[in-house]
Amino acid sequence: MNYNLNLKKEQQPGTKAGTTNIFRQLLTLMGEERKNLWIAMIFIFINAGLNLVGPFVMGRAVDQFIVTKQYDGVLRYSLILFGVYLLAMVSGYTQTQLMGRVGQRMLYNLRNSIFNKLQELPIDFFNQNKAGDLISRVNSDTDKINQFFSQSLVQFISSIFTMVGAGVFLLSINLKLGLAALLPALVLWFFTRSISPWVKNRNSVNMKSTGSLSAEIQESLNNFKVIVAFNRRDYFRKRFEDVNAENYKNAVNAGIANNVFAPVYGFSASIGQMVVLAFGIYLITTGQFTVGLLISFLAYIAQFYNPLRQIASLWANFQVALAGWDRISQILLLENNLKVLDRSNNEESCCLLSFRNVSFSYNTGNEILRNVSFDLERGKTYAFVGPTGGGKTTTASLMARLYDPTSGKILFNGLDIRSMRPDERSESIGFILQEPFLFSGTIRDNILYGNCRYKDISNDDLSKVLSESGLDGLLERFDGGLMAEIKSSGDGISLGQKQLIAFIRVVLRKPKLLILDEATANIDTVTEQLLGEILNKLPKFTTRIIIAHRLNTIENADEIFFVNAGSVNKAGSLHDAVNLLLHGKRES
Repeated sequence: MNYNLNLKKEQQPGTKAGTTNIFRQLLTLMGEERKNLWIAMIFIFINAGLNLVGPFVMGRAVDQFIVTKQYDGVLRYSLILFGVYLLAMVSGYTQTQLMGRVGQRMLYNLRNSIFNKLQELPIDFFNQNKAGDLISRVNSDTDKINQFFSQSLVQFISSIFTMVGAGVFLLSINLKLGLAALLPALVLWFFTRSISPWVKNRNSVNMKSTGSLSAEIQESLNNFKVIVAFNRRDYFRKRFEDVNAENYKNAVNAGIANNVFAPVYGFSASIGQMVVLAFGIYLITTGQFTVGLLISFLAYIAQFYNPLRQIASLWANFQVALAGWDRISQILLLENNLKVLDRSNNEESCCLLSFRNVSFSYNTGNEILRNVSFDLERGKTYAFVGPTGGGKTTTASLMARLYDPTSGKILFNGLDIRSMRPDERSESIGFILQEPFLFSGTIRDNILYGNCRYKDISNDDLSKVLSESGLDGLLERFDGGLMAEIKSSGDGISLGQKQLIAFIRVVLRKPKLLILDEATANIDTVTEQLLGEILNKLPKFTTRIIIAHRLNTIENADEIFFVNAGSVNKAGSLHDAVNLLLHGKRES
């Protein structure tokens, strides 16, 4: 399955889904805050309505009291206006507070949804997408949507309501003058519809570029030790400069696109005011209009076109939010291709694990395994050897169901491995990599990671369990014992110490199948012997899979398999395996 998120424009979800559907999806992410959204909408309408009353009151005051010099009426209307604008201020503050809470709740739920979706996706997804770009989608793109909802949406809705209300007042005061004043707005509507897709595309390209920049930074920082060791700061500096320059160019293009609305809208507003002033004065001279109505008309023109100017910048923010949603929805729409199948009847078998005519290829199309079949019995130790790139790690990954076969079937305890629940599978299968990953926290946190059996165990009881398993002496290698602090990714401790923790973690789980993928390749002989002693403490029913290049690691294996060129075959004795390995290397 293709999990590549760098989709073409026509493949992006946002280009097909309507804006209404997007808002409906985002509403579901607001949770309990949806009630506050509707309350905020009420206050938005109240605020816009109160602001629309002002010009009408001013026009009446001019015609009825200022022209006739009745100043007591002017004072009375001034107090009315003060009360109206005071209520408008209170309603405006309330709507802002409510929408801020709505935006933050949506941001919280949206990030949770993305992260939970990432947790559901298989290894293949992360092989096809850079971590930095995914981080950018979780952090930056979601924040763009939050900014629009918590800040821009209030102004957006208020501006539309004010604009519509002002248009109604304009047409009701004088139909001909109102139509003349609103004519430039019709031109703006066509302009906005035609240019919006271009603005959205510019922002989408900019966000993708930002994700690439984040990915480049993340890769450089993760591999900084290698950069320093090879003294190649210049190489990574050049790579960063290239990505940064590309990001700068795309950001400038997006900025130009986002700012194209404001001058056009401002020009149209000026044209509308000029039309009203010229036509209004003409109507006054012919006795068809009053000065007060002209003042009201000019105020309503300002209330019609000023929101349009705001919408010009807000519309650009909306396009940014839509581009962000496109990138986010690409993740949310993905589904795990490692589905749990319905469980069928167990096949009678004396073997723990069986490959039945298994073939496998990655998305590149190159077939790594071709029609492979073999059986692994319970409690035995098996070694898988072969040249680099021959398919050893791929075979091990299929055993742990990190991938599914392209064709064929894998049986675990007589069950199709695809019918096993993830928790059931992880409890039965242990996997130790060449460089184990440790989480920030304590040794206790790391050795109990994913182990439901000892989730709530106390330190004293855990120490007893380790003592009964003969593992308590290993903790003496760490200052602080169980509560020794582990830094991010295990920095500050040796690779051998990391492997000790990883091995203790596996032994406590007592798996039915243990896979060691070059787990002792980068450690010294003494530590390797110590790790071998830990493995000897595993239950007798545990089947061990050892993938290694060092021959001393596999010399005690019950059976050796040779993996190369798409096939997995029994190698016979250790001497035969060495000959096959040397022959395979020469061929490769």
